[in-house]
Amino acid sequence: MVVETAAAAPNTARFHGRADRMWMTLSGFRAAPIALFWVVIVALLALPVLLFLIVAFSPRLFDQGPEWFTLSAFQQAFSGSLAVGIVNSLFVGVASAVVAAVVGFAVAWLVVRTDVPFRRLWSGAMFALLLAPSYLVALGWERLLEPQGVLDTSGIHPDAVRTLFYGPFGVVFVLAIKGLPFAYLAISSALRGLGEEFEDAVRVHGGGRIAATRVVIALLAPAIWSALAIVFAESVSDFGVAATLANDAHFPVATYTLFNSVEAFPIQFPVAAAVGWVLMGLAGIALLAQGWALRSRSYRVLSGRSRPARRIHLSPGARRGAFGGLTLLLMLGLGVPVFAAVAASLIDNLGTLLGSHGLTLSNYADVLTNGDVRYALLPPLLYSAQAAAITATIAVVLGAVVARLLTRSGPHVSARLLDLLLLTAVALPGIVFAAGYIFTYNQPVLSHIGLRLYGTTALLILGYVATALPATSRVLVGTVSQVQDSLFEAGRVHGSSAMGAWLRTVLPVLARPLITAWLLCFGATLFELPVSELLLAPGHEPLSVAITHVLQGYWFSQGTAMEVISVLVALAVVSLAWGLFRLLAPHGWQRVGRVNA
Repeated sequence: MVVETAAAAPNTARFHGRADRMWMTLSGFRAAPIALFWVVIVALLALPVLLFLIVAFSPRLFDQGPEWFTLSAFQQAFSGSLAVGIVNSLFVGVASAVVAAVVGFAVAWLVVRTDVPFRRLWSGAMFALLLAPSYLVALGWERLLEPQGVLDTSGIHPDAVRTLFYGPFGVVFVLAIKGLPFAYLAISSALRGLGEEFEDAVRVHGGGRIAATRVVIALLAPAIWSALAIVFAESVSDFGVAATLANDAHFPVATYTLFNSVEAFPIQFPVAAAVGWVLMGLAGIALLAQGWALRSRSYRVLSGRSRPARRIHLSPGARRGAFGGLTLLLMLGLGVPVFAAVAASLIDNLGTLLGSHGLTLSNYADVLTNGDVRYALLPPLLYSAQAAAITATIAVVLGAVVARLLTRSGPHVSARLLDLLLLTAVALPGIVFAAGYIFTYNQPVLSHIGLRLYGTTALLILGYVATALPATSRVLVGTVSQVQDSLFEAGRVHGSSAMGAWLRTVLPVLARPLITAWLLCFGATLFELPVSELLLAPGHEPLSVAITHVLQGYWFSQGTAMEVISVLVALAVVSLAWGLFRLLAPHGWQRVGRVNA
């Protein structure tokens, strides 16, 4: 027996050696997709921005100047017109954040705590406003108020309002309107979880409604500060208003000064990078202010004794006042821009003193027939639609993978690192991403190895994916976290392959969220401006750039007709996607995620 065991020992050792080698090989195959995924994430999110920001300190490292280390780019950024743009951005960021937080609190209070009519309508309006590009909102107001605009051609001359709007007030107004949904979502979520026992305690001790409201505001401080920080960061990094209303009003802001530095000849990458650092620093200041305000205080108000708050029954006069105020807010945010765009598209020779200003459909014919290439709509619309579809598909696939990695059970350093990278990407302005892509993928070393991406549609789509991926993955995290591993394992137990088990068990659960994320990404990419402006491929003009160029050429009627048709096409794509889902998807897929009446 001892002899047999001794003889078998070498065979056992050889068997274990082969098993170890096989396991290492399989582990390598399994690790390869993860390694490829991280290469893609670094190339999309980290590398372009990192290299771009480094050049502000070391121009010579990338052949952008003679110095290995210098702060001269920051000296230029804080002097002259660049400094004026930074100060203006700081001002409009603070002002729009305060206005949006105050109005957002009022809307959240009315919708969550009172019986104001049509509560679902006002919540839906906030989401609609969230999806509207800022430059389209600004352009709608411009078409209404500009000289020889919609009101002027109608015999109404709003000179005082026009003077006020084309300046800091107008910029703050539009940015506050765009920031309102962020403030509403942040405050309303916290308000729903706040019971009424604190208000009851105030009344027991002799306080009235005003005292109770002050207590509620104090307890909602984290949400209010979050709203202020989010709206401030969104406002200082916004490029749509900077390129339209602020530029037309000769009111420079930081994002447009960064754009001018990249568009200048010769390109001033170090200065642009310094402005990029300033934009990131402003967003960081908002977060630090939020942390300082909430330091050493407790806001834990949810417990087992919390009671849901009862809705306040408004008097008939208060109900009419609240309804009127919310209606006015909806009209200012969406109604006026939509009305102005549609009206402007139907007026002939808008914005000029030439000819008559009658109603006509010829502007739509002009942009659809391609008779004049200056304002032909179909080529840029089809080009951007294809790019948006490709971007949405890639972003949803990568976003699902990211969401899965972020929701895995157990401690994973890679997941925490990925989460931090995505949060950083969310805080970065789109103009910084675009400038980083120009700088990184135009390096001579890439041309030497045959990787020529600069000036191509491929680089434009990569820029789109980089800006869309953080938001898309966040949209999918909630649903992916609810999918249990047992679903996939059950499919494997019943004989399905890995892909088959995923298609049969997991995909039906994720179908609706995936379609929603795809449509949100498609719509946002179709009208995306900063990345489109900086990364456009020669001979292929994206839709947003085509619209702004037509409007800058003073073809206001044709430009607004392009806006109206493009929005209708986006809505048609959304309707078609959901219609095909209802028509072609299995009945079980459609039942998952639906709420029964």
